Amino acid sequence: MALSGFEGFEKRLELHFFTTTTTFHYLGLRTLDFDQCINQTLQAVQCTVVSAVGNSFFDAYVLSESSLFVYPTKIIIKTCGTTQLLKSIQPLIFYADTQLGFTLRSCRYTRGSFIFPSSQPFPHTSFKDEVSYLEDTLPPTLHNRKASIMPSKSSSHAWHVFTATYYQQPHKPYTLEICMTDLDPNSARKFFRPSNDGKTGDSAGREMTEFTGIDQINQEALICDFAFDPCGYSMNAMHGEWYSTIHVTPEDGYSYASFECVGSTNNGMEIDVAHVFRKVIQIFRPGTMSVSITSAGGDLRRRVVSAVEAMGFKRRSCATDEFPEAGSVVFQTFTAIRRKKKEVN
Repeated sequence: MALSGFEGFEKRLELHFFTTTTTFHYLGLRTLDFDQCINQTLQAVQCTVVSAVGNSFFDAYVLSESSLFVYPTKIIIKTCGTTQLLKSIQPLIFYADTQLGFTLRSCRYTRGSFIFPSSQPFPHTSFKDEVSYLEDTLPPTLHNRKASIMPSKSSSHAWHVFTATYYQQPHKPYTLEICMTDLDPNSARKFFRPSNDGKTGDSAGREMTEFTGIDQINQEALICDFAFDPCGYSMNAMHGEWYSTIHVTPEDGYSYASFECVGSTNNGMEIDVAHVFRKVIQIFRPGTMSVSITSAGGDLRRRVVSAVEAMGFKRRSCATDEFPEAGSVVFQTFTAIRRKKKEVN
């Protein structure tokens, strides 16, 4: 393990808003001015937009450090590196209120265990500091709160969850988050760009998407991708009102990749778990994997275990908890079963 490097593990923030006015524009948060509101918020986080795409349901931005998704009443920001994600909360609450008359209804913050925790700036210096910052920053109306660290058998893998809500949403889509480390070197090498390739990040990203088979995970999705120089990759995929996103830090010694998607059992957008895990594992071939499932029943958890074990992994731990805003959260860790080469006599 390198002593210092780029932090792949993302921080994830999800904010839901509501309004009592009957005159608001149906696009809601999507009408916030980009330069005045979105860009100013990202400056506080210390990241920028490198590519973007939208459809009739939401806007998706590839960031210099991960992704941003803006729906009419919901914003999801996911950032890696040494970004200060929680500093986006105050400006987003302010712009939603002053520009649209929106009020914050719920907040969910999650992350894994940092590879380089000592490199993180405040308020991400520890989960205790993050929780204190959230407690001080969120309005008192979000009174139903809970913070918890969901453990595994490995001290280097845990799932950190903070939720706060004003009232419970009756139905929520479920979120599936896969965090992978110790990527196969041959797989990781595909996310390095040749020196002086003369390509834009968008065109190089498109080549990586096709060359690695990422475009085969969901062939119906609209993909917005970007390849960083000299290495690294991000993509957002849109399929109706649902998104999926991938981020890759391929450097040897601290290689990392993540895949996240959302689905629902109510409207035909159920995730084909076996297909997703087969493709994701074939693309990255990680040595260690953690899987977090939020707001889903036990059947999905069982299907995840079956799909991952079918790809040559062994489940090492499973933790479950209930949260006011998120509902059920299941955190599982897996390691690849390494087969020793047969000795030649």
